[in-house]
Amino acid sequence: MSSLPCFKAYDVRGRVPGEIDVGLAYRIGRAYAEHVRPRRVAVGRDVRLSSPELVEALVSGLAESGVEILDLGLCGTEQVYFAAAFYHLDGGIMVTASHNPPDYNGMKFVRKDARPISGDSGLKEIEALTESCAAEASGKKAVRTHQDALEDYVKHLVSYVDREQLRPLKVVTNAGNGCAGPVIDALQSHLPFRFIKICHESDGTFPYGVPNPLLPENREMTSRAVREHGADVGVAWDGDFDRCFFFDEAGNFVESYYLIGLLAQALLARHPGGKIIHDPRLTWNTIEVVRQAGGIPVMSKTGHAFIKERMRREEALYGGEMSGHHYFQDFAYCDSGMIPWLLVLEIMGRREQSLSALIEQRQRLYPISGEINRQVADPDRVLDRVESTFGPGARSVDYTDGFSCEFADWRFNLRKSNTEPVLRLNVESRGNRPLLEEMTGTILTMMV
Repeated sequence: MSSLPCFKAYDVRGRVPGEIDVGLAYRIGRAYAEHVRPRRVAVGRDVRLSSPELVEALVSGLAESGVEILDLGLCGTEQVYFAAAFYHLDGGIMVTASHNPPDYNGMKFVRKDARPISGDSGLKEIEALTESCAAEASGKKAVRTHQDALEDYVKHLVSYVDREQLRPLKVVTNAGNGCAGPVIDALQSHLPFRFIKICHESDGTFPYGVPNPLLPENREMTSRAVREHGADVGVAWDGDFDRCFFFDEAGNFVESYYLIGLLAQALLARHPGGKIIHDPRLTWNTIEVVRQAGGIPVMSKTGHAFIKERMRREEALYGGEMSGHHYFQDFAYCDSGMIPWLLVLEIMGRREQSLSALIEQRQRLYPISGEINRQVADPDRVLDRVESTFGPGARSVDYTDGFSCEFADWRFNLRKSNTEPVLRLNVESRGNRPLLEEMTGTILTMMV
């Protein structure tokens, strides 16, 4: 049994210094180098106050094994992915805890071609090597290049859109005092938009709260700014900006589910017949839109490592999760929080429609509950109870991720959290909101 609770299913995450400290960061550097055997590795960090010292320790560990470091400094997770792929490096490590509280930190790992390293693809081995590493730092000087990759990265981002289709929209951006601000600033000269920037400066104290727009209580500032400024759209990011979230011209939060269909449709117009990856939580709208656009929908288990692996296997054009992660073939099959909003604003310009107009029909055809999280004492017992109640009369059931149950006019997915005793429920219907609300309430009464 490991004594390193900071190693999770997809990454490293924990409190500083209780679960993660400079000593552990050094040992992780040694372990990563031993497992991956890289020659050159990109290293980046988020805005957290503990990130600089963790990076220094990590780099020391890598240097002990002769690894050359491409130091990206303050950046987003996807900039590490980009650097690893674009500069043909042997891997990358991002020091970040994304949307966790300020006293947390962590690391995300990729190998060559920005392929993810998770629990089933090397992270357990890195954990074991970290645990057994007893070596002390020798003070060996790192071969370290400080690389400003921002210009190359921004050039790549802009290549996704036809700038002639962009209109001078008024755009509220909420960087959450994370890492997105410098990228927005670098993009600004390439775009015709008028930006209203809130929580823009990178600040590891997170004066307005930790950036996690998935939490309803964290949305009001962006929503209010859209309304007050009469903006056309609002965009908010989490701390390391690998997820982005949208607000329409009325300040209403737009569920990412509907953005998946919108983005898939636009990308399939350029690449007919492409495959689109989606997760099992909410599916009907995505499947219908993709098929109508001549694409092939493919379902994958939830989680970035599973999505990326499936995308590579299928040579998929795009993948989307309702959690706000969007993956692109031309971005080394990685997730980006910058490409989606550029594409959405291009669609708005091309079609000369507001965001609400673009998604209104899809919201009406497939209303959803939104993800509802409930802490329960025994998740497996609840899952068994729900399955035995609904499974026998269902049109189909699926166990790709948790338990999905489909009927003629409604369906649901109920799945366990990977890290806590929480069940996550998503329900959708075919244009029947009263039925949606009734069945959501019925299932919730069983989640105790």
